[in-house]
Amino acid sequence: MKILVFTEKPFAQAAVKAIADVINASGNEMELVERGTRADLLNAVKEADGLIVRSDIIDAEVMNAAPNLKVIVRAGAGYDNIDLQAATNHSICVMNTPGQNSNAVAELVFGMIVMMCRNQYNGTSGSELKGKSLGIYAFGQVGRNVARIAKGFGMKIQALDVFVPDEVMEAEGVTPVHDVHELFANNNFVSLHIPATPQTKNSIGYDLVSSMPKNGVLINTARKEVIDEPGLIKALEERPDLRYVSDIKPAADKEFEEKFGVRVFFTPKKMGAQTAEANFNAGVAAAEQVIAFLNNGWNKFQVNK
Repeated sequence: MKILVFTEKPFAQAAVKAIADVINASGNEMELVERGTRADLLNAVKEADGLIVRSDIIDAEVMNAAPNLKVIVRAGAGYDNIDLQAATNHSICVMNTPGQNSNAVAELVFGMIVMMCRNQYNGTSGSELKGKSLGIYAFGQVGRNVARIAKGFGMKIQALDVFVPDEVMEAEGVTPVHDVHELFANNNFVSLHIPATPQTKNSIGYDLVSSMPKNGVLINTARKEVIDEPGLIKALEERPDLRYVSDIKPAADKEFEEKFGVRVFFTPKKMGAQTAEANFNAGVAAAEQVIAFLNNGWNKFQVNK
Protein backbone atom coordinates (compact mmCIF):
# COMPACT_ATOMS: atom_id res chain seq x y z
CA MET A 1 0.00 0.00 0.00
CA LYS A 2 1.08 3.58 -0.60
CA ILE A 3 1.74 5.97 2.29
CA LEU A 4 2.02 9.64 1.37
CA VAL A 5 4.11 11.92 3.57
CA PHE A 6 3.03 15.43 2.62
CA THR A 7 4.54 18.36 4.51
CA GLU A 8 4.56 21.99 3.45
CA LYS A 9 6.78 22.47 6.53
CA PRO A 10 9.26 19.59 6.08
CA PHE A 11 10.47 17.14 8.68
CA ALA A 12 14.16 17.19 9.57
CA GLN A 13 16.20 15.00 7.22
CA ALA A 14 16.98 12.49 9.98
CA ALA A 15 13.25 12.15 10.59
CA VAL A 16 12.53 11.65 6.88
CA LYS A 17 15.07 8.84 6.74
CA ALA A 18 13.65 7.20 9.86
CA ILE A 19 10.08 7.45 8.51
CA ALA A 20 11.20 5.90 5.22
CA ASP A 21 12.99 3.09 7.05
CA VAL A 22 9.85 2.25 9.07
CA ILE A 23 7.57 2.30 6.04
CA ASN A 24 9.93 0.36 3.78
CA ALA A 25 10.53 -2.27 6.45
CA SER A 26 6.78 -2.84 6.62
CA GLY A 27 6.66 -3.69 2.92
CA ASN A 28 4.66 -0.58 2.05
CA GLU A 29 5.60 2.17 -0.41
CA MET A 30 6.35 5.72 0.68
CA GLU A 31 5.85 8.85 -1.41
CA LEU A 32 7.40 12.04 -0.04
CA VAL A 33 6.22 15.52 -1.06
CA GLU A 34 7.90 18.42 0.77
CA ARG A 35 7.01 22.10 0.44
CA GLY A 36 4.20 21.06 -1.88
CA THR A 37 1.36 23.25 -3.11
CA ARG A 38 -2.33 22.53 -2.74
CA ALA A 39 -2.35 21.24 -6.30
CA ASP A 40 0.56 18.92 -5.46
CA LEU A 41 -1.39 17.52 -2.52
CA LEU A 42 -4.54 16.90 -4.53
CA ASN A 43 -2.52 15.08 -7.17
CA ALA A 44 -0.32 13.05 -4.83
CA VAL A 45 -3.13 11.84 -2.58
CA LYS A 46 -5.04 10.14 -5.44
CA GLU A 47 -3.45 6.73 -4.85
CA ALA A 48 -2.62 7.01 -1.15
CA ASP A 49 -3.88 4.46 1.37
CA GLY A 50 -2.32 6.34 4.29
CA LEU A 51 -1.39 10.00 4.77
CA ILE A 52 1.08 11.62 7.18
CA VAL A 53 0.92 15.42 7.59
CA ARG A 54 2.02 18.15 9.94
CA SER A 55 0.10 21.46 9.83
CA ASP A 56 -1.23 20.99 6.30
CA ILE A 57 -4.96 21.60 5.74
CA ILE A 58 -6.74 18.32 5.05
CA ASP A 59 -10.37 18.94 4.19
CA ALA A 60 -13.20 17.33 2.25
CA GLU A 61 -11.67 18.36 -1.07
CA VAL A 62 -8.53 16.37 -0.27
CA MET A 63 -10.53 13.36 0.86
CA ASN A 64 -12.72 13.47 -2.25
CA ALA A 65 -9.53 13.25 -4.30
CA ALA A 66 -8.34 10.18 -2.38
CA PRO A 67 -10.66 7.21 -2.97
CA ASN A 68 -8.24 4.72 -1.37
CA LEU A 69 -7.43 6.77 1.74
CA LYS A 70 -8.05 4.88 4.97
CA VAL A 71 -6.01 6.69 7.62
CA ILE A 72 -4.55 10.15 8.26
CA VAL A 73 -2.01 10.72 11.01
CA ARG A 74 -1.12 14.22 12.16
CA ALA A 75 2.50 14.20 13.34
CA GLY A 76 1.85 16.25 16.45
CA ALA A 77 -0.78 16.74 19.11
CA GLY A 78 -3.08 19.37 17.58
CA TYR A 79 -5.35 18.26 14.73
CA ASP A 80 -7.60 21.24 13.98
CA ASN A 81 -6.06 21.39 10.50
CA ILE A 82 -7.99 18.19 9.63
CA ASP A 83 -11.73 18.18 8.96
CA LEU A 84 -12.77 15.38 11.31
CA GLN A 85 -16.40 15.26 10.19
CA ALA A 86 -15.36 14.96 6.55
CA ALA A 87 -13.00 12.14 7.52
CA THR A 88 -15.78 10.33 9.35
CA ASN A 89 -18.05 10.79 6.34
CA HIS A 90 -15.36 9.17 4.18
CA SER A 91 -14.76 6.34 6.73
CA ILE A 92 -11.20 7.58 7.27
CA CYS A 93 -9.51 7.16 10.66
CA VAL A 94 -7.70 10.29 11.90
CA MET A 95 -5.04 9.99 14.59
CA ASN A 96 -2.56 12.34 16.24
CA THR A 97 0.73 11.50 17.99
CA PRO A 98 0.21 12.83 21.53
CA GLY A 99 3.25 13.44 23.69
CA GLN A 100 5.88 13.31 20.95
CA ASN A 101 6.32 17.10 20.79
CA SER A 102 5.50 17.87 24.40
CA ASN A 103 8.99 18.46 25.78
CA ALA A 104 9.94 20.65 22.82
CA VAL A 105 6.88 22.87 23.35
CA ALA A 106 7.45 23.05 27.10
CA GLU A 107 11.06 24.12 26.62
CA LEU A 108 9.92 26.84 24.21
CA VAL A 109 7.47 28.09 26.86
CA PHE A 110 10.35 28.76 29.20
CA GLY A 111 12.59 30.18 26.49
CA MET A 112 9.90 32.78 25.84
CA ILE A 113 9.18 33.37 29.53
CA VAL A 114 12.82 34.10 30.32
CA MET A 115 13.10 36.36 27.27
CA MET A 116 10.08 38.41 28.38
CA CYS A 117 11.25 38.58 32.00
CA ARG A 118 14.52 40.05 30.73
CA ASN A 119 12.71 42.56 28.47
CA GLN A 120 13.89 40.79 25.33
CA TYR A 121 17.47 41.40 26.46
CA ASN A 122 17.29 45.13 25.68
CA GLY A 123 19.75 46.11 28.41
CA THR A 124 17.18 47.11 31.04
CA SER A 125 16.67 45.45 34.42
CA GLY A 126 14.40 42.43 34.35
CA SER A 127 13.02 39.95 36.87
CA GLU A 128 13.62 36.38 38.02
CA LEU A 129 11.32 33.35 38.05
CA LYS A 130 12.22 31.89 41.44
CA GLY A 131 9.29 32.21 43.85
CA LYS A 132 6.89 33.41 41.16
CA SER A 133 3.62 31.61 40.40
CA LEU A 134 2.72 29.85 37.16
CA GLY A 135 -0.79 28.88 36.08
CA ILE A 136 -1.06 26.09 33.50
CA TYR A 137 -4.29 26.03 31.51
CA ALA A 138 -4.72 22.36 30.47
CA PHE A 139 -2.63 19.66 32.11
CA GLY A 140 -1.97 17.27 29.27
CA GLN A 141 1.45 16.09 28.13
CA VAL A 142 2.72 19.61 27.38
CA GLY A 143 1.29 21.05 30.58
CA ARG A 144 2.95 18.33 32.66
CA ASN A 145 6.31 19.01 31.06
CA VAL A 146 5.84 22.74 31.71
CA ALA A 147 5.21 21.92 35.37
CA ARG A 148 8.32 19.72 35.51
CA ILE A 149 10.51 22.52 34.19
CA ALA A 150 8.84 25.15 36.39
CA LYS A 151 9.79 23.18 39.49
CA GLY A 152 13.43 23.48 38.45
CA PHE A 153 13.06 27.27 38.44
CA GLY A 154 11.62 27.18 41.96
CA MET A 155 8.18 28.38 40.90
CA LYS A 156 4.82 27.79 42.56
CA ILE A 157 2.50 25.96 40.16
CA GLN A 158 -1.26 25.79 39.70
CA ALA A 159 -3.18 24.07 36.92
CA LEU A 160 -6.71 23.91 35.56
CA ASP A 161 -7.97 20.91 33.59
CA VAL A 162 -11.48 19.51 34.04
CA PHE A 163 -10.36 16.16 32.62
CA VAL A 164 -7.49 15.58 35.07
CA PRO A 165 -8.26 14.48 38.66
CA ASP A 166 -6.91 16.67 41.47
CA GLU A 167 -4.85 13.82 42.87
CA VAL A 168 -2.93 13.48 39.59
CA MET A 169 -1.88 17.14 39.77
CA GLU A 170 -1.12 16.98 43.46
CA ALA A 171 1.11 13.93 42.93
CA GLU A 172 3.23 16.12 40.64
CA GLY A 173 3.46 18.99 43.13
CA VAL A 174 0.83 21.09 41.34
CA THR A 175 -2.11 22.81 43.04
CA PRO A 176 -5.43 22.14 41.25
CA VAL A 177 -7.61 25.13 40.34
CA HIS A 178 -11.23 24.75 39.28
CA ASP A 179 -12.05 28.21 37.95
CA VAL A 180 -10.35 29.97 35.05
CA HIS A 181 -10.75 33.39 36.68
CA GLU A 182 -8.88 32.12 39.73
CA LEU A 183 -6.10 30.75 37.52
CA PHE A 184 -5.51 34.15 35.90
CA ALA A 185 -6.00 36.28 39.02
CA ASN A 186 -3.61 34.26 41.18
CA ASN A 187 -0.62 33.72 38.89
CA ASN A 188 2.21 35.92 37.63
CA PHE A 189 2.41 33.77 34.49
CA VAL A 190 -0.33 31.86 32.68
CA SER A 191 0.63 29.31 30.00
CA LEU A 192 -2.09 28.24 27.57
CA HIS A 193 -2.32 24.64 26.33
CA ILE A 194 -6.01 24.37 25.50
CA PRO A 195 -7.28 23.19 22.08
CA ALA A 196 -9.32 25.43 19.80
CA THR A 197 -12.90 24.21 20.27
CA PRO A 198 -16.26 26.00 20.07
CA GLN A 199 -16.02 26.42 23.85
CA THR A 200 -12.48 27.83 23.94
CA LYS A 201 -12.30 30.00 20.80
CA ASN A 202 -12.03 33.71 21.73
CA SER A 203 -12.25 32.74 25.40
CA ILE A 204 -9.04 34.46 26.56
CA GLY A 205 -9.70 38.18 26.50
CA TYR A 206 -10.05 41.38 28.46
CA ASP A 207 -11.65 40.13 31.68
CA LEU A 208 -9.19 37.28 32.26
CA VAL A 209 -6.00 39.06 31.19
CA SER A 210 -6.76 42.31 33.01
CA SER A 211 -7.27 40.34 36.23
CA MET A 212 -3.65 39.11 36.27
CA PRO A 213 -1.28 40.37 38.98
CA LYS A 214 1.10 43.27 38.31
CA ASN A 215 3.69 42.44 35.63
CA GLY A 216 1.70 39.41 34.52
CA VAL A 217 2.80 37.49 31.41
CA LEU A 218 0.47 35.45 29.18
CA ILE A 219 2.16 32.70 27.15
CA ASN A 220 0.35 31.05 24.24
CA THR A 221 1.78 27.96 22.58
CA ALA A 222 -1.70 26.58 21.89
CA ARG A 223 -3.80 28.12 19.11
CA LYS A 224 -4.34 31.75 18.11
CA GLU A 225 -8.09 31.14 17.87
CA VAL A 226 -8.40 30.87 21.66
CA ILE A 227 -7.43 34.55 22.00
CA ASP A 228 -9.97 37.37 21.82
CA GLU A 229 -7.52 39.76 20.17
CA PRO A 230 -9.50 43.02 20.62
CA GLY A 231 -10.02 42.15 24.28
CA LEU A 232 -6.34 41.35 24.79
CA ILE A 233 -5.31 44.60 23.09
CA LYS A 234 -7.65 46.54 25.39
CA ALA A 235 -6.15 44.85 28.47
CA LEU A 236 -2.60 45.62 27.35
CA GLU A 237 -3.55 49.24 26.62
CA GLU A 238 -5.03 49.72 30.09
CA ARG A 239 -2.29 47.79 31.91
CA PRO A 240 1.20 48.88 30.74
CA ASP A 241 2.72 46.25 33.05
CA LEU A 242 1.17 43.26 31.23
CA ARG A 243 2.96 41.28 28.51
CA TYR A 244 2.00 38.71 25.89
CA VAL A 245 4.22 36.19 24.11
CA SER A 246 2.99 33.69 21.58
CA ASP A 247 4.19 30.88 19.35
CA ILE A 248 1.28 31.73 17.06
CA LYS A 249 1.36 35.08 15.29
CA PRO A 250 -1.96 36.86 15.89
CA ALA A 251 -4.08 38.20 13.07
CA ALA A 252 -3.41 41.72 14.38
CA ASP A 253 0.33 41.17 14.88
CA LYS A 254 1.33 44.54 13.41
CA GLU A 255 -1.04 46.39 15.73
CA PHE A 256 0.28 44.48 18.74
CA GLU A 257 3.91 45.21 17.83
CA GLU A 258 3.34 48.89 17.03
CA LYS A 259 1.41 49.55 20.23
CA PHE A 260 3.32 47.41 22.71
CA GLY A 261 6.91 46.99 21.48
CA VAL A 262 9.00 44.72 23.72
CA ARG A 263 5.92 43.86 25.78
CA VAL A 264 4.92 41.38 23.05
CA PHE A 265 6.75 38.79 21.01
CA PHE A 266 5.59 36.34 18.33
CA THR A 267 7.54 33.64 16.53
CA PRO A 268 7.41 34.06 12.74
CA LYS A 269 5.78 30.64 12.40
CA LYS A 270 4.74 27.99 14.90
CA MET A 271 8.00 26.76 16.42
CA GLY A 272 6.94 24.60 19.37
CA ALA A 273 7.68 21.31 17.63
CA GLN A 274 10.61 22.62 15.59
CA THR A 275 13.39 20.59 17.16
CA ALA A 276 15.28 17.70 15.65
CA GLU A 277 14.14 15.44 18.47
CA ALA A 278 10.45 16.33 18.24
CA ASN A 279 10.56 16.03 14.44
CA PHE A 280 12.06 12.59 14.74
CA ASN A 281 9.76 11.34 17.48
CA ALA A 282 6.52 12.59 15.92
CA GLY A 283 7.45 11.45 12.41
CA VAL A 284 8.40 7.93 13.45
CA ALA A 285 5.32 7.63 15.66
CA ALA A 286 3.13 8.73 12.76
CA ALA A 287 4.68 6.15 10.43
CA GLU A 288 4.26 3.37 12.98
CA GLN A 289 0.63 4.33 13.61
CA VAL A 290 -0.26 4.41 9.90
CA ILE A 291 1.24 0.97 9.39
CA ALA A 292 -0.44 -0.46 12.51
CA PHE A 293 -3.81 0.78 11.31
CA LEU A 294 -3.38 -0.51 7.75
CA ASN A 295 -2.11 -3.88 8.98
CA ASN A 296 -4.52 -4.62 11.81
CA GLY A 297 -6.85 -1.67 12.43
CA TRP A 298 -4.92 -0.32 15.47
CA ASN A 299 -6.44 3.07 16.29
CA LYS A 300 -5.52 3.92 19.89
CA PHE A 301 -5.09 7.63 19.15
CA GLN A 302 -8.10 8.08 16.87
CA VAL A 303 -9.60 11.57 17.26
CA ASN A 304 -12.69 11.26 15.03
CA LYS A 305 -15.70 9.04 15.55
